[in-house]
Amino acid sequence: MKKISFLSAFLLAGIVAYAQKNLTIEEATFGQYRNFAVENLVAPKWRKDTKAITYLDNSYSKLVSKSEEGNWTETILLTKADLQTALKNKFSTDEFQLRMFPYSYTWIDKSTLEFEVDGKNSKYLIQFDVDKKEVRNGIAFSSDGRNQIISSDGKYAAWLDNNNIKITTNSGQTTNVTSDENAGIVNGSDYTHRQEFGINRGMWWSPKNDKLAYYRKDETMVADYPLTDFSARIAANKNIKYPMAGMKSEEVTLVVYDVNAKKSVTLQTGEPKEQFLTCITWDPSGKFVYIGVLNREQNHLKLNKYDASTGTLVKTLFEEKASTYVEPLHDLTFLPNSATEFLYRSEKDGFEQLYLYNTDGKLVRKLGYNDVVVTSLLDFDKEGKNVFYIGTSNNGLDRQFFKVDLKSGKTTQLTTTSGMHAGSISSDGTLLLDQFTNVTTPNEVAIVNLKTNKSTNLIKATNPYLGKTNLPKMELVKITAADGKTPLNGRLIYPANFDATKKYPVMVYVYGGPHAQLVQNEWLGGAGLFDFFMAQNEFVVFTVDNRGSDARGRDFEHVIHRNLGQNEMADQMKGIEFLKSKSFVDQDRIGVYGWSFGGFMTTSLLLNHNDVFKVGVAGGPVCDWKYYEVMYGERYMDMPQENPEGYEKASVINKAKQLKGHLLMIHGAQDPVVVQQNSMEFIQACIKEGKQIDYFLYPTHEHNVSGRDRIHLNQKIADYFFLYLKK
Repeated sequence: MKKISFLSAFLLAGIVAYAQKNLTIEEATFGQYRNFAVENLVAPKWRKDTKAITYLDNSYSKLVSKSEEGNWTETILLTKADLQTALKNKFSTDEFQLRMFPYSYTWIDKSTLEFEVDGKNSKYLIQFDVDKKEVRNGIAFSSDGRNQIISSDGKYAAWLDNNNIKITTNSGQTTNVTSDENAGIVNGSDYTHRQEFGINRGMWWSPKNDKLAYYRKDETMVADYPLTDFSARIAANKNIKYPMAGMKSEEVTLVVYDVNAKKSVTLQTGEPKEQFLTCITWDPSGKFVYIGVLNREQNHLKLNKYDASTGTLVKTLFEEKASTYVEPLHDLTFLPNSATEFLYRSEKDGFEQLYLYNTDGKLVRKLGYNDVVVTSLLDFDKEGKNVFYIGTSNNGLDRQFFKVDLKSGKTTQLTTTSGMHAGSISSDGTLLLDQFTNVTTPNEVAIVNLKTNKSTNLIKATNPYLGKTNLPKMELVKITAADGKTPLNGRLIYPANFDATKKYPVMVYVYGGPHAQLVQNEWLGGAGLFDFFMAQNEFVVFTVDNRGSDARGRDFEHVIHRNLGQNEMADQMKGIEFLKSKSFVDQDRIGVYGWSFGGFMTTSLLLNHNDVFKVGVAGGPVCDWKYYEVMYGERYMDMPQENPEGYEKASVINKAKQLKGHLLMIHGAQDPVVVQQNSMEFIQACIKEGKQIDYFLYPTHEHNVSGRDRIHLNQKIADYFFLYLKK
């Protein structure tokens, strides 16, 4: 073996030491998306009626394709320059400087892409012919427009001008659909019912593109809530409408506008006015609209059918009731080439699954499978005989692909390897794009032929951290909930250079509320790099998904009803018991951090278990649920006047006197979700009780701290734990 000089060895050691450096706070904040991004396909989509997948290249400037016919080799389909040339030819009076190929594109047929672009003067909804490399349909509208939606034939674009709807044709003519001068009347907005109940749009074109259904939200009766704009020369109030639990809520109706007649009809959804309208679905004929009408108590849903021309109620197809709450989250999905049968998603039997109904309201068939929770409904096969979806397995840790036969109800699990599977199905239902990850696999992407089971690998990502930083050991763990029977998923990250004979401080990272799952069988276990940053700085970092969190079914979540924080805390304390069983955990140096519901949990744990938690960082915390909004708050807690004991028990404001440890509370001054009044009331209570609390305000941020300022946030959190928990 050739001798290495002392100088060479010294330099080599230096290179290795540098390569294995700890994460910087900036890398801990953005590294997963930049320095250490795992190789993947960017914006993959199946090209309709083909066996070809498209995605963006690494420069984000080209749309490329791989096809079965081309033996899955990459070809360039379209470039950013192609788009700019075609856009300039179509709209010669405007200028286009695309930063990248449009990320949110959609295939509407084999040859046509649909996407949005911004010109210097206007915004545009585009339908683009990829074969001819020209704009097939293009509609320009105001740069200030929002919530825009193009009709499937490309002739019309509906968009919002402040609180009113306008329709612009592809010939450039614009019609005012609404003209409400009062800003408290909001038309066509996706921010209806505060985007609860799966709402992500406020307007729907009919199948024949001759009618537009839209929300009309009247919030004139909802009290104004002031947010202070500190950026003005003289700070100014910016009022929002914030319907607090137990107080007056908004009143919403659904209106149908006839494009040809230029007339509107309001669907007769009836009384009381304070109800929630969701699951908005046109039937394939365009004659009827289906609406899920949910009472304010959120325990009684009616699936109603309305005549789109007259607005009259045709019939109630079925009703769904619960002793806790009903939470509709998805529109109906009509079967291909059928105007009489549709899929409905519900957790009424314990797990969110598929049900096949007909338009008379008769349940044709339950399509549920074991204890699988449907997380993504995909598509049908070419004949419309089967539908594909992604669902949970392994106690919520995994996601797998499933296929269900609509006639027999037989379900087939298409993937089996334990981990998180994501992806999509080709339009004929024969090919599966499978993106797979687990705790030992950064990312693998393959095309699976469902007839032959042959798999073609597209990506096998390497570990992006190798040679750059040494990530501490992470493992998934199981603990038993406070009910003595329910298994809970946890994640334990060991300190860097772990020494089992040492005692280490702990940072518990918590969320704990509905619609969130922190622990999954994926790369890094679902953890963010900030967790590993703390572990590199010699902390044990621990997370457990308590009962009340996502992906485990109705009963797992509904234990929180009328009693927020209680069962969640009990389960978190079982996590603490698990930690205390480890000889390397310093039981006198345990802290907790969380944001939003996690901020509520952090403060609750610090106050109710002040002998255990010495430090807490609570971001954007709900401190009393009576200060939270109607739609989310009343679902889980009912009204304050209906459940005073539950609200009293959940409040952290009335427990300020129990504060012993160090608490840093952080809030965004512009927060429209958890309004700052929550933390202000808690601070006032601490003052009254003579308790010291640390408080930090981000003047320009809303519910979370984003952009470059998040580096500042993470440094502040880390410093607080370093100050009070590191010896």
